[in-house]
Amino acid sequence: MKVFLGATGFLFLLSLSDVAYAASAGSSLPTAKEEASARGYALITNHDDIVAKAKAEKRLRVLAGMEPATIKATTAGFIKKYPFIDLMVQEFLGTDAAQRNFLEIKSGGKDWDIHRLFGEYYTEYSPYLAKLDILEMAERKVLQIPPPMIDPNQRNTLAFFSRFHVTAYNKKLLGANPAPRSWEDLLKPEWKGRKFTLDITPTGVASLVPAWGLEKTLEFAHKLATQQPVWVRGGIRALSLVQAGEVPLTLGVNFSQLSRVQIKDSSRTLQYVILQPVPVRLSGLQGIQATSQSQNAALLWLEWMASLEAQKMADDHEPLGSSVFVRGGAIEQHLRGKQVSVVSWDHQQRIAEWEAKVVEAYGFPKADSK
Repeated sequence: MKVFLGATGFLFLLSLSDVAYAASAGSSLPTAKEEASARGYALITNHDDIVAKAKAEKRLRVLAGMEPATIKATTAGFIKKYPFIDLMVQEFLGTDAAQRNFLEIKSGGKDWDIHRLFGEYYTEYSPYLAKLDILEMAERKVLQIPPPMIDPNQRNTLAFFSRFHVTAYNKKLLGANPAPRSWEDLLKPEWKGRKFTLDITPTGVASLVPAWGLEKTLEFAHKLATQQPVWVRGGIRALSLVQAGEVPLTLGVNFSQLSRVQIKDSSRTLQYVILQPVPVRLSGLQGIQATSQSQNAALLWLEWMASLEAQKMADDHEPLGSSVFVRGGAIEQHLRGKQVSVVSWDHQQRIAEWEAKVVEAYGFPKADSK
């Protein structure tokens, strides 16, 4: 299913929690428990029960894909709210670490209660995660979590954050020339001949598929390649070339990466435009391990991380790392009213396939260091 939300559509996306809650509230709690059980999930219907059981559990161990400063801030906020829980959160990054951790989860390791989930293994985590119907709890307001944050198919995994892609440019090199206002503008003659960088890991371009469909995206990718871009690998490399004045523009960079560079750019040389549809991806995927002895404390952590207070901490320290589904967060405010192309829960296993097809449409380029 295509996800292409216009100005009103984006607001509709943010109101899904209210719609879902209104629909689920019509069934009685006993019926809801029976329905959850039939799906193979447990349903907790009272927030006070979760808190009481968390007090008895006393401890929580979390692996998270967050910056150390974000971990420090959110941990302090959670402990202030729930001082009876002994919380430890550890930064967890990298493909090698993901492979080792997945093997540990499969072997029944009990060192961690909440795991960071990686897209390449996403569907394989399911048997090893606690069968708690977090989605139903969110829809019934037992947990204060925006339901779109939660996988509607697995119902027990969340994405705390969102990432979206922008087009960054060097304002000194553009001069009086306007920055592109649409994706199609990049196909004009004035952008031909090493005028912009293009990443050989094309996450930003591949993320247009939910809005445009695969055929249109691949056609666009092929046309981009004929513009003779500067091929690079990685957003930081692309931004460094633009900031140094070697290339006027780079497209499809992660907005959070750009924000980090801009913080250190006292000359304000780097500027950006948001081309629509805006590629948006889920980030910060989390799940509770089935063998965890602190599942109620884990639910409180998930709820805390979905709160506006914690989301603003992520905006401050990631930077701009909140979720598009949290109203009032920086990401939601940046994208409010814009057309978006969301790489949704259903797409987690397909984005790698789309990226491969985009690279093929490029003509299998190699990195070009100018």
